Amino acid sequence: MEGERVQTDLRKDGGESDGNKADDEILARLGYKPVLKRSYNYFHNFATNFAALYFIGGVRVTFSTGIAAGGNLAYWTSFLVTCFFTFITAAVIAEICSSLPLAGSIYLWAAEAGGPRFGRLLGFIVAWWSTTAWTTFCASNTQGAVNYMLSEIVVFNLDFPSDTDDVKFRAVQWICTEVMLATAAIWNLLPPRYFKWIFAVSTAFVLLDFALNMIWLPVATSRTIGFRTASDAFLTTYNGTGAPEGWNWCLSYLATAGVLIGFDASGHVAEETKNAAESAARSIFWGTVVSGIGGFIVVILFLFCAPDADTLFSFGGTQPFVPLYAVILGDGGHIVMNLVCILALWFNTAIAILAASRLVFAVARDGVLPFSSWTSRVVDGQPRNAVIVVWVVSSIITCTILPSSVAFTSLVSAAGVPSAAAYGLISFGRLFFTPKNFPKPAWSLGRLSKPFQAISVVWNAWVVAVLYSPYIFPVEASTLNYAPVIMAIVTIFALISWWILPAESWLPNKSIQHMLDADETQPTSDSV
Repeated sequence: MEGERVQTDLRKDGGESDGNKADDEILARLGYKPVLKRSYNYFHNFATNFAALYFIGGVRVTFSTGIAAGGNLAYWTSFLVTCFFTFITAAVIAEICSSLPLAGSIYLWAAEAGGPRFGRLLGFIVAWWSTTAWTTFCASNTQGAVNYMLSEIVVFNLDFPSDTDDVKFRAVQWICTEVMLATAAIWNLLPPRYFKWIFAVSTAFVLLDFALNMIWLPVATSRTIGFRTASDAFLTTYNGTGAPEGWNWCLSYLATAGVLIGFDASGHVAEETKNAAESAARSIFWGTVVSGIGGFIVVILFLFCAPDADTLFSFGGTQPFVPLYAVILGDGGHIVMNLVCILALWFNTAIAILAASRLVFAVARDGVLPFSSWTSRVVDGQPRNAVIVVWVVSSIITCTILPSSVAFTSLVSAAGVPSAAAYGLISFGRLFFTPKNFPKPAWSLGRLSKPFQAISVVWNAWVVAVLYSPYIFPVEASTLNYAPVIMAIVTIFALISWWILPAESWLPNKSIQHMLDADETQPTSDSV
């Protein structure tokens, strides 16, 4: 695929570019008609991954968890290990995406990885897992932005409840979350020429957030609370979970692994991306690498700038970094930083809804969901009804904030587990079920493919095990990790639907075999 095809003027309405024709030929060989408007270029696809991961926001959300589980030493060393193995997993998924650049890619990747014998089963399971992951992520990510706002209650000592156990606080939290979720969803209903601004602005806000923290935060820290010593920043240990020392250290992966989960977002918009077989694959891999490196840099920065664990946890609030920024940057400065965090998370949600809606569209296109014909309807090259479905489901999930904070936390605690499980299951399928029979990728790992698949299986099994673990010991009803329960329920629904739905109605064996036999005409590149 030549470079000029990727640079085709996106404003042209007359005729298809050579790049579009080649992408559509791949789509046709995989058994689908091109109905989505292919108007995104490599940058837009990369931004989907980069903004969905939002590495600095992910580090802030999980920082307290990581410090409590093993302390500073466990956190930064576990983050390094996480980066290494997640990069390998991303490379495996990127190669598979290059073979099958389809909307809602991840469940189709699973189906093809399972081959004619197990593909339909794997496809059903991953479809349910991924839909659960992305819809709950849209809800939890929006609530995360709201938590930044409501943490100002603690900073300014306002006469209003700041505890999630108080129904008044939860009511305000719910209303604000629903409003922000609605605005992010509505923006997804706009034509692509307007939504493209989201890619640019969301990337800009991630970079702005990173730059402010790298420049402003250390300068202000040196003038206020002062830096921690190298020994304190790197070698401090801590047990805030109550778990046995060995497992307490392992629980640090609960924080680090979550930062880099969700890189399959680029694959979900592949059908709307020019030169998708290469662009989407490269975006998955390099977006993850850039986010991982950036995340590690931020972790080291925060370890030097944040106070000891007991002081950090004493700040209170639903987002500890808001009072931390207030202490270091002052009242005015921390408000500016807080606004950047909130806006970046809102753009992050808009991108998440984009990815989730393409997944729902793809499932509906195959005729599985209730009202599939309506859900899969495309208007001006966009699956707008699928956006509405994601919006409604995420809004319903958000309503669980009202009766109990535990109910909502339990639901969103499972958001990262299905994606990690799906990555591992897809890698397992490629390694054992379709080791040789798979469409040729335009972006290939070459001889590294098989060992990387094996590593991905083991790594993601470990991640799922950690994400299933209770975080606070001794375990009580209020501290139980409900992720395994929710995953079990979702998997049971997947198995029931796989058993009940006729084999020819969704992912029939002959269709899976047809995709496996689809031969890419593009040359294979062994470089990443």
